[in-house]
Amino acid sequence: MGKASRDKRDIYYRKAKEEGWRARSAFKLLQIDEEFNIFQGVKRVVDLCAAPGSWSQVLSRKLYQPAKSSNETRDDLPLIVAIDLQPMAPIDGVIQVQGDITNARTAEVVIKHFDGCKADLVVCDGAPDVTGLHDMDEFVQSQLILAALNIVTHVLRKGGKFVAKIFRGKDTSLLYCQLKLFFPVVTFAKPKSSRNSSIEAFAVCENYSPPDGFNEKDLHQLLEKVGSPSGQDNLDCSSGGLEGPNKVYIPFLACGDLRGYDSDRSYPLPVPAEGTSYQSLEPVQPPIAPPYKTALELKKASHAAKEPGKLTLQS
Repeated sequence: MGKASRDKRDIYYRKAKEEGWRARSAFKLLQIDEEFNIFQGVKRVVDLCAAPGSWSQVLSRKLYQPAKSSNETRDDLPLIVAIDLQPMAPIDGVIQVQGDITNARTAEVVIKHFDGCKADLVVCDGAPDVTGLHDMDEFVQSQLILAALNIVTHVLRKGGKFVAKIFRGKDTSLLYCQLKLFFPVVTFAKPKSSRNSSIEAFAVCENYSPPDGFNEKDLHQLLEKVGSPSGQDNLDCSSGGLEGPNKVYIPFLACGDLRGYDSDRSYPLPVPAEGTSYQSLEPVQPPIAPPYKTALELKKASHAAKEPGKLTLQS
C-alpha cells in the first residue's frame, strides 16, 4: 500500500522506475537541457556529487551511448567523469572517481582522465541533508556550490557551462553575483519535475569567462569582495551591499513542457490486467553504501552479544 501510494502521488518517482532511472532527479536535468540545450557540442563532462547516478545516466544516454552506437572511434567518444565520496554502481561510459570536491587534487585527477584537456560542461546535483531551517539550508547549500565552483575553475574550459542545484532564499542575490564573476549569463531555472513546495532551483551558468589574471588559488578572496557595501577590499561577505539601489534582479525561468506532468499532483495508477492488482516496481539502483549501514552492523553485533544462543539456533 505504501509503495502504491507514493507511485500515485509522485508521478516522476514512478516514471523514473519505469524508464530505468536511478532517481527522479534525472527528469530535472532532461528538462534543463530541453530549455537551454546544454549538451550541444559537449565532449567532456564532469558530474559532481554524482551518487546514486541519475544525472550520470542522463549524460550516458544523451552523449556516450548515441556516439557509441554510431561506431565512432574510441578517441572520439565523449568522456564522462563522475565524482562522489560514496561508491556508485557502474554506468556505461562513465568513469567514476571517489573523491572530495572541496579538494583541488580531485581536479587534477579529472584533468588526467581528460588527457590534459578541460571539460565542456560541469553539472552538480549535490545537496546537504536538509534541516527544515531554510536560512541554514540555503547557507550550507551555497557553500557546497562554491566548493563546486572551486573545481569548475580548475577543470572547465573557457566558454563552458556549469549547472548546479541551489536553494532560493534571502541571500540568493549574493550567490548570483558571485557566479556572475565567472559567467556572463546566469539563469536560475525551476524544472517542472521540481516540486513547487521545494526551495530548490538550478543555476544555469553559460560561457565561462574568468576575470583577467584570475588565479584559482585566489577564488575565495575574490568572492569575499562581492557584496561589500562600499566596494572596499574587506572581508565582509554579507549581502548588505545588494539591497536598496544595489538590489539585483535575477533571471528566473520555469522550464519544462506545460503539458507535462505536475510534480505536485497525484495521478491515477496504471490499470492492471484483469484479476491482478497494481505491482509497484522496485528502485532501479538501491544504495551501495547507505549512511545507516554502520548503524545496522553495530545493532546486529549488539544483538549477537546479548543473545548468542538464540542467534546460533537461527543460523
